Amino acid sequence: MAPKFDWWAKGNHRKGTPVVVKMENPNNWSMVEIESPAEQDFLVEGRREKSRNKNARQLTWVLLLKAHRAAGCLTSLGSALIALGTAVRRRIAVGRTDTEISSPSPAITKSKSRFFYLCLKLFLWLSLMLLAFEAAAYFKEWHFETPKLQLQFGIRGFFDSVYTFWVLLRVEYLAPPLQFLANACIVLFLIQSLDRLILCVGCFWIRFKKIKPEPKIAISDLESGEDGFFLPMVLVQIPMCNEKEVYQQSIAAVCNLDWPRSKILIQILDDSNDPITQSLIKEEVHKWQKEGARIVYRHRVNREGYKAGNLKSAMNCSYVKDYEFVAIFDADFQPLPDFLKKTIPHFKDNEELGLVQARWSFVNKEENLLTRLQNINLAFHFEVEQQVNSVFLNFFGFNGTAGVWRIKALEDSGGWLERTTVEDMDIAVRAHLHGWKFIFLNDVECICELPESYEAYRKQQHRWHSGPMQLFRLCLPAVIKSKISIGKKFNLIFLFFLLRKLILPFYSFTLFCIILPMTMFVPEAELPAWVVCYIPATMSFLNILPAPKSFPFIVPYLLFENTMSVTKFNAMVSGLFQLGSAYEWVVTKKSGRSSEGDLAALVEKEGKKTKHQRGVSAPETDAEKKAQKKDKKKKHNRIYMKELSLAFLLLTAATRSLLSAQVLVEKHCRRQERVWTQEYNYVCITSLNIDQLSQRKDMDKMCW
Repeated sequence: MAPKFDWWAKGNHRKGTPVVVKMENPNNWSMVEIESPAEQDFLVEGRREKSRNKNARQLTWVLLLKAHRAAGCLTSLGSALIALGTAVRRRIAVGRTDTEISSPSPAITKSKSRFFYLCLKLFLWLSLMLLAFEAAAYFKEWHFETPKLQLQFGIRGFFDSVYTFWVLLRVEYLAPPLQFLANACIVLFLIQSLDRLILCVGCFWIRFKKIKPEPKIAISDLESGEDGFFLPMVLVQIPMCNEKEVYQQSIAAVCNLDWPRSKILIQILDDSNDPITQSLIKEEVHKWQKEGARIVYRHRVNREGYKAGNLKSAMNCSYVKDYEFVAIFDADFQPLPDFLKKTIPHFKDNEELGLVQARWSFVNKEENLLTRLQNINLAFHFEVEQQVNSVFLNFFGFNGTAGVWRIKALEDSGGWLERTTVEDMDIAVRAHLHGWKFIFLNDVECICELPESYEAYRKQQHRWHSGPMQLFRLCLPAVIKSKISIGKKFNLIFLFFLLRKLILPFYSFTLFCIILPMTMFVPEAELPAWVVCYIPATMSFLNILPAPKSFPFIVPYLLFENTMSVTKFNAMVSGLFQLGSAYEWVVTKKSGRSSEGDLAALVEKEGKKTKHQRGVSAPETDAEKKAQKKDKKKKHNRIYMKELSLAFLLLTAATRSLLSAQVLVEKHCRRQERVWTQEYNYVCITSLNIDQLSQRKDMDKMCW
């Protein structure tokens, strides 16, 4: 029962505020006012003070309850911090860091980026030291401007002498090279931004003019039987390695391609080193063979050359000479039944055409924030880069999947080579040097999935950014010696490789993650506001245009790109200088969420009723159950030290920037106060208009 207090019943407290405080527990209480105080109590200062004294005892219990609640909050906050610290310590002790990834050679992987990580840590510790100096200087009210650098204090101690030495060091030796590097990065940034702007203008022009590659033979004629003699022999290849999450969907999709069965052969190129996965894929292939599909299973003993070695081995089969075209799909790609009917007709009466590339579509682009941000980059890549280069240059980088090659073009270009981890870009460059043309079909989509974890995405991006630098070193002499025009050489060397593969990750990391925070500690080196804010915002706006539904995520996208610049720069350096990590090939982990349901609905719409044609898997076999048990491993919490170090570096730079801004404001206020005092004294002497001076002072305060 809630206690009631009738302190106001005494005669001395008749004009107080009568209240009843009800309390069920310290966190649940209420105060009910019975009689409002007289209005006259607040008219006279003396009576107000008297009323306050009378009400003090009445509110004592309420104040005690509030103090109890505050103490409870502090106690819970302390316990929460202790629990957080315990969790972090447990994760660090039990989990693994970003260097301990699951790879065949963890020792090599651990040492691959040690130098890069040490550089990051060096910058971090340097920034922390500078932050400590600047914080101390802030409290001592020291501030120096470069044009008027004057040491207005004597050397009073060790810290004073050290800080004096640091100011002179940064002005004389650190600021000039930092400013030079900043200017160089600004030039590269402007060139890359101009290239991005030209690509966007080209994309707008394609949409405005409705430019679209048209085949010599219409798809409707092909389906009706007219000119039906153009039904060439097509080889379909699905390279995979331990892809037990998605193998059923991909095999079901290619077996449902609408093409005469006598003119199509499907190769399942399995590099799996897991016996259970091998048996599962074999069973799936045998199941479709019984349904009448022309499908074969190939397995290599070793993974030499990774995907390039797998494709090269498959092309050496004797029966390949009977086929004219080869369609390649990764294990998580599911082409629609009319994929070949939309791509093969472009080859008719176009003997110079070597590749037809389709666009990717993602079934899990809205799965989480990471997939949404990936969709922004890939939508720009296909909608703008691939389409514009295809229409205006007849060349673009092969995406490694969802494309159809003329086998003659592959053989003429030297076939698949195992020298880089980007075999798709390698074969595209060599085919371009031999005069073959490419076509990109923006309206033909192939279903696939995006990496849903940061770890898988980071490994994928490392391979995609280290491989081009490997290839650039290897193919540069061939490009220079080739017989293609100077314009095509310029496009390959400068635009394709240097600008988009080397300069972009270099300046995005160096300018925004190193130079920008260092200019906070070395204010003598300056970056214009349009470099830091306006142009990056404009470029981000252009990047997000092909994916208009992603506009609400533009701020996370900017932060995401800064985070990924660490991985991309590290990969670029690894590939350029042939470091050990440049030759690593880690299969991107799939989640198995590729559109099995979409495929089933599509095939059901086509009227196919059989169980296998719907892409529905059979009941779980013993092998599948064993595989599921094997997959149930304890997950480790990853700690990505590079990203955390970079975040800490940017945080310290932001803190220094806030301190600097506060010092400038206070210094300006002190200067203005002196000016106001002098003018006021002058006004008093000369008897000028004081109202005008007061108005000017108020305006200055509003501005600052």
